[in-house]
Amino acid sequence: MTSKALDGVRVIEFGTLIAGPFCTRVLAEFGAEVIKIETPGSGDPLRKWRKLHGDTSLWWYVQARNKQSVTLNLKTPEGIDIARRLIAGADIVVENFRPGVMEKLGLGWDVLSADNPGLVMVRLSGFGQTGPYRDQPGFGTIAESMGGMRYVTGYPDRPPVKAGISIGDSIAALWAAIGALMALRHREVNGGAGQVVDVALYEAVFAMMESLVPEFDMFEYVRERTGNVMPGITPSNTHTARDGKYVIIGANGDAIFKRLMRAIDRTDLADDPALDDNAGRDARADAIYAAIDAWVSRHDAATVLERLKMADVPVSSVYSVADMFADPQFVARGMFESLALPGGGQVRAPGVVPKLGATPGGTEWPGPALGAHTGAVLASLGMTDAQIVALRDRGVI
Repeated sequence: MTSKALDGVRVIEFGTLIAGPFCTRVLAEFGAEVIKIETPGSGDPLRKWRKLHGDTSLWWYVQARNKQSVTLNLKTPEGIDIARRLIAGADIVVENFRPGVMEKLGLGWDVLSADNPGLVMVRLSGFGQTGPYRDQPGFGTIAESMGGMRYVTGYPDRPPVKAGISIGDSIAALWAAIGALMALRHREVNGGAGQVVDVALYEAVFAMMESLVPEFDMFEYVRERTGNVMPGITPSNTHTARDGKYVIIGANGDAIFKRLMRAIDRTDLADDPALDDNAGRDARADAIYAAIDAWVSRHDAATVLERLKMADVPVSSVYSVADMFADPQFVARGMFESLALPGGGQVRAPGVVPKLGATPGGTEWPGPALGAHTGAVLASLGMTDAQIVALRDRGVI
């Protein structure tokens, strides 16, 4: 079996739903040993979200792949003691409770770092571990709103809209994974101790907001909703073909713009020196988009795609998941993996990103049954079968 980039890294996860578990999913896909702590009897609510296979969410099988599930009642002293013992032997702990919850459990940074000075503690929350909003509940939707994404998404004559996925949580999860690996490198390469990685969901979104801050600071310019057009970058837009299908064309590069104009029989625009750079094109954006719309509307989407690809212009139809399944690029890049489901059968799941040449990630097993690894993990701490049975009888596990 090919080694993975994070082989030998042990992660303890105290997370539910999306942000924390997505962070540890990324780590698990690349070889980290992720032990997910769940509440006995119920577990992560994601187990029951959206479409189910039997009584388990298909999302769960993806989000928890390669993880071990251990049930612990953190309201009991014995459960906290076991958690501390697990963390004492870990490299990273990930939690996405409200600030202060881990401290109330007796699992705060001061305690855990004293047990394990090299520990990296990743903390995801709506507003971070400090500041006047730290104790407020915060989900990805709130982060997207406060971080600026919702304000600029949609059309100017309508209320803001959301992306079709939990993008705020996912962005925060990726920042958390990056932070964990940076802290781990500092520990291992620079001889540093462990540290806290504090990820606020609203800040994770805010960090993606491009030129929003300097433009407001210098010019008091507030970016508004502009639909599918990106102000200041022309042309880049969505167009409707004759058969009603949507086509995205991105031709804001100087040379690409000329190729596009020639492909749609507008050599007059291709050869206009006033349109040689983005500033000139943006000043005449309405006329350029009218020309593209007129041409696209006279052709079916398949013809538009063929003509523009031949002209080496970036273009795509707007894919549904059905389109993805039929596209040879997704297949060639291994972007669908088959997961064996409990009780038989298989389901395809997204392939692992990014592609590492020497130590690629992959799926070893789908999201496990609740508590499937409790016995084995506790045995690795030196507990006997009788002790494990006794813990189960007392509701600790």
